[in-house]
Amino acid sequence: MTEPTEPIFSYGTLQDAAVQQEQFGRLLDGSADSVTGWRVGLLRISDPDVVRQSGLTHHKALVADADAAAIDGMVYWLTRDELAAADEYESGEYERRRVTLGSGQSAWIYVAAPGLELEQDHG
Repeated sequence: MTEPTEPIFSYGTLQDAAVQQEQFGRLLDGSADSVTGWRVGLLRISDPDVVRQSGLTHHKALVADADAAAIDGMVYWLTRDELAAADEYESGEYERRRVTLGSGQSAWIYVAAPGLELEQDHG
């Protein structure tokens, strides 16, 4: 297997063991971290395969908000092929961006694609 070189920060369904198994064929080892400058909303998922994998019709999504509290999540290391699989899973509702995490580490993160309407996250 190719060595994982791509750090990705997950605050949502990519932390789910079943999603990891289906998308990457393995469970990911991760470490806790956080991100600031974003707030969490809920995004209706249009891809039926993603809904089937996660079991959820709405996923968490981030939008820029300088005043929002830190968001906790996990950092995982992926191969380039696994990163492409994550891009496929996140589909058209998200875009991948590089951010600096609370630990100071740089990582990829998926945020709501521009122009999409989010619902308030009550969880």
